[in-house]
Amino acid sequence: MPLFRKRTAGRPGEWFYCLQHEKVEEGPECPAKDRFGPYASRGEAARAMETARERNARWETDPRWHDAPGEPES
Repeated sequence: MPLFRKRTAGRPGEWFYCLQHEKVEEGPECPAKDRFGPYASRGEAARAMETARERNARWETDPRWHDAPGEPES
């Protein structure tokens, strides 16, 4: 009897976007390192890459996340 059982993370009704296969999946099918989610709907999961691009753009232009001009880098 194994000491630890392999358990799938997630539940039916949770949607994920698989980065490796570039597809939406319900309940996770692929390893956590290869997916975004969970999302509440299939549509949200299908938009995962667009959402990530939007969030990255906001982060890159947010002055709170950048050093003040003239400060030396470490």
